Amino acid sequence: MKVKIDIDCSPEEARAFFGLPDVGPMQRAVMQEIQDRMLGAMRGTDAETLLKTWMPAGVAGLEQMQKMFWQQFSGRQGDKK
Repeated sequence: MKVKIDIDCSPEEARAFFGLPDVGPMQRAVMQEIQDRMLGAMRGTDAETLLKTWMPAGVAGLEQMQKMFWQQFSGRQGDKK
């Protein structure tokens, strides 16, 4: 024997019928907090901030790194002048 029952109701009505809590407001608050934290983390990752973090010496450090890269690519181990 098969019995088929179709119930036409919204998710809110089904949740209320089974006595389950409405977690929508909590979910929105948690998602807003996650979004705020992610945006805050992204604000700290702009190019200037990253460059300052990686190159505390500024332009001199950048020139040193550039010189080191050229030495590596050219196969030289330093200037022998």
